[in-house]
Amino acid sequence: IELDYGRKYTIRNLVLLFFLFSFVGWVWEVALHIVQAGVFANRGTLFGPWLPIYGTGGAAVLVLLRKCFKSVPLTFLASMAVCSVIEYFSSWWLEWTKGVRYWDYSNYFMNLNGRICLEGALIFGLGCCAVVYFAGPLAASQIDKISPRRQAALCAVLLVLYGADNIYSHFHPNVGEGITESGGPQ
Repeated sequence: IELDYGRKYTIRNLVLLFFLFSFVGWVWEVALHIVQAGVFANRGTLFGPWLPIYGTGGAAVLVLLRKCFKSVPLTFLASMAVCSVIEYFSSWWLEWTKGVRYWDYSNYFMNLNGRICLEGALIFGLGCCAVVYFAGPLAASQIDKISPRRQAALCAVLLVLYGADNIYSHFHPNVGEGITESGGPQ
């Protein structure tokens, strides 16, 4: 399998990659919580198995940072910056619209208003390098094996489910112990 980090991604690729990265982010967060607290918690703002902040970060890096991809260090640093902006804005938006603080990095080294921190930025930088140079090209090449019609159908189904989850979650936020800062330990 040739991993072409310079490949072009179709809209269908990006939608499906958004959901893949969102799911992987959800698995990551759930697994971290199980290791740290010993119990399952459906981490995130929604009820489905997805964390859109991860999908947004992964897809945004693939679209916005194409000119950086020839330099791994530049991709790493630019990814840190893009994902930190996304995380900061997401934290602010969620707190403003839902009245809930989903995470708080106030006790972490080099944090900004508890919304982002250096450790998170470094992890996002590493994760995005994996997305750019491995996961994105590999997953997109597998997606390309599916007919465009089936890709479109899968995109439509996922977007409808995601939209329904967003509407439901707007009125019934996913909160509680292990999910939000106010609901218990992070």
